[in-house]
Amino acid sequence: MTFGFAPSSAASLSTPAASASRVLEPAEWAAAGIPLLRNPREVVSGLHARHRPTVATAVVAVLDPDERLRASASFTRRPAPADGWMFRNALLAQLRRVIPHDLRRRTPVRTAVLMYCREGDARWTEEDGAWMWGLRDACTLHGLRCGAYITLTRDGWQVLGEGRGGRRPSADSAPEPFATSESPPRMPRTGGAASEILRRAAAR
Repeated sequence: MTFGFAPSSAASLSTPAASASRVLEPAEWAAAGIPLLRNPREVVSGLHARHRPTVATAVVAVLDPDERLRASASFTRRPAPADGWMFRNALLAQLRRVIPHDLRRRTPVRTAVLMYCREGDARWTEEDGAWMWGLRDACTLHGLRCGAYITLTRDGWQVLGEGRGGRRPSADSAPEPFATSESPPRMPRTGGAASEILRRAAAR
């Protein structure tokens, strides 16, 4: 997939008044030291299966240090000019709704990632830059590490700034069943005296 610049389909930020909007350029995002996802496809597939996003849907998720999902929320972007401050407020409201903050920690432990389903191709847009700014600021205000920003289009998904992506899932694809997007939970061990006692108690 290519990585470049394209005009935002949602709004143009080229006017002087719009220059005050909060936007992160790709170079600024790359210099921010955003942690890489170990298995981005698993994260994307899991969020896609849970939230079934359509165009203009944002999915924000919080991952623990082992990249296990701790909380997630989705919402539809309002038809207004793209602005990082507005996106920050929307993301922060969702984070506060689904998970307590980590502001008492000296160093953030959990990481927030954002997946946004939109029109267009995988190239960076100014709308993406506004989402990046909003995600970074919302994470700071909630005591989280700022994680990956992922776009979901009809061409597939892409982690912007990393060049990693795939064709499925896409904005048009049906969600994968959880069995293929997540590892199944481990079954408890059986055997031994304790297991025999539990088995007999369950049989009563």
